[in-house]
Amino acid sequence: MRFIDREEVARRLTYEAAIPIVREAMIAFSTGRTRQLLRSILPLAEGRMFGVMPGALGEHAPFGAKIVSVYPENFAAGRQSHQGVIVLFEPESGAPVCVVHAGEVTAIRTAAASAVATDALARPEASQLAILGYGEQARAHLRAIAQVRPIEKALVWGRDARRAQAFAGDMSPELGVEVGVAADVREAVATADIVCAVSAASEPILRGAWLPAGAHVNLVGSSRAGPAEADNEVVRLSRFIVDSREGVLAQGAEFLNAKAAGLVDDAHLAGEIGEVLAGQVEGRQDARQITVYKSLGHIVQDLASAWALYRGAI
Repeated sequence: MRFIDREEVARRLTYEAAIPIVREAMIAFSTGRTRQLLRSILPLAEGRMFGVMPGALGEHAPFGAKIVSVYPENFAAGRQSHQGVIVLFEPESGAPVCVVHAGEVTAIRTAAASAVATDALARPEASQLAILGYGEQARAHLRAIAQVRPIEKALVWGRDARRAQAFAGDMSPELGVEVGVAADVREAVATADIVCAVSAASEPILRGAWLPAGAHVNLVGSSRAGPAEADNEVVRLSRFIVDSREGVLAQGAEFLNAKAAGLVDDAHLAGEIGEVLAGQVEGRQDARQITVYKSLGHIVQDLASAWALYRGAI
């Protein structure tokens, strides 16, 4: 049994490696080649969660599960919010062969998935980025989105202005990109071509009325029914693309809220990102259209990334 720790994941699972891995995993998912169940989420005290995500990369392919806790307050203490393991089984004998640090894989593959969606849905010339949040996923998303679009300027917003300023001070020299701090969400998104909502907000912070024409939005921070980062207008106004149709219809807070309000029905969910990548569903339809990618995260992203690490493919 091999163990791949956090340091090895961070060293080897670069965004250059993770983005094509996640892209192929989502095509496989949407074309029916993978096997998975809806994840099980057990609510714990104080907004914490425990989740189990089982799946297989195909009928005769590696399989396994991610077992993970989510403690949102960990970031303030310098720890990852996601703590857990990915357990891999090889397909020939069904034996468990590897345990991988789930927190680091989750951090990287989540941002890589948003980069894949941004590459497919954002306008080719998009260069202005808004980041809503300043935690681990904010850093990961800025690094990942810069791999697929020529980002010239980024604005970050967060409830604690000092932390937002520290984020900007760290990330600007790292990436060689101008990173500023917005006074509020409206300012952050006013001129944005790409918006990444990666906050821990329980109520909407992003309003559809604030989005400029042609913007692309990645909704990432809410991973279950209940907490929502964006209001109903963001959903109503957009071409709404998801990672998993079944998952979002069961657990996608923003879509479920707009549906409950009678503003959209299930047909408003235009397709899965894997269908867009496979050429089965049209993505962006014109330059002024607002597109949204709703990310819940998917076990096939974790398994594909972990298996590539185990087999030495990266």
